[in-house]
Amino acid sequence: MLFEQIESASQYLSAFTKRDYKLGIVLGTGLGAIADEIEVDARVPYNEIPNFPVSTVESHAGELIFGQLDNVPLIAMSGRFHYYEGYSSKELTFPIRVLKALGVEKLIISNAAGSTNADIESGDIVLIKDHINLHPDNPLRGANDDRLGIRFPDMLNTYNKEMRDLCLETAERMGIKLREGVYVGLQGPNLETPAEYRFINIIGGDLVGMSTIPEVLVARHGNMEVLAISVVSNKCFPVEELTETTLEEVIEVVHKASTKLTKLVRAILADI
Repeated sequence: MLFEQIESASQYLSAFTKRDYKLGIVLGTGLGAIADEIEVDARVPYNEIPNFPVSTVESHAGELIFGQLDNVPLIAMSGRFHYYEGYSSKELTFPIRVLKALGVEKLIISNAAGSTNADIESGDIVLIKDHINLHPDNPLRGANDDRLGIRFPDMLNTYNKEMRDLCLETAERMGIKLREGVYVGLQGPNLETPAEYRFINIIGGDLVGMSTIPEVLVARHGNMEVLAISVVSNKCFPVEELTETTLEEVIEVVHKASTKLTKLVRAILADI
């Protein structure tokens, strides 16, 4: 059933493809501005694509963009999906399956995350080197279709080291402060309690967020290479320094940091 749904969506979208697109970008929080920089071949609203979910998050657009950025062909997801919106993990990761079916081999993902490391500040950009999955659902749960990937995908090299090294080298050359960290994924939509922030720090988490990991699991199941970057929207540790966080504050912080992140991603596109 899933395979047939993917084929239906990819066949519909193939009418909009004008070139080989080997790179996919999930324009989550922090990279949304890239959508305006793409030399567009086609824009396809999510609600027109067979079997696609539709984003319900106010700050997320909802379209698939085919085009080029700095002469690099790519497909961009302008807006993503989250478990807290009511979708299952299989549903919210369906677009990643479709990107794979369209020929995408490398995937760049961005997100906003809270810092659970006392040395990582609000507004910092952090390269994800590993993750801890605390989501209640796994998109690979259920019968496996070998046409999509193997039953037990290995997660040792989840976040591609060559792409991470390139990103770190480019950031240093550009004078952009870039940290590396471990991302912990929870379902949301509520922010975490002080005890949960402390727990995440204890288990080795530098960042906490509500997205990315399900997408990464499906990308690796499909043997795609992944680069993921977080913009730190709020500092959550040490808990003694916590203050209440509003969506407006998160968007403001991310907006200020997004210029640096956009420049960094554009600088590594050709080499990736």
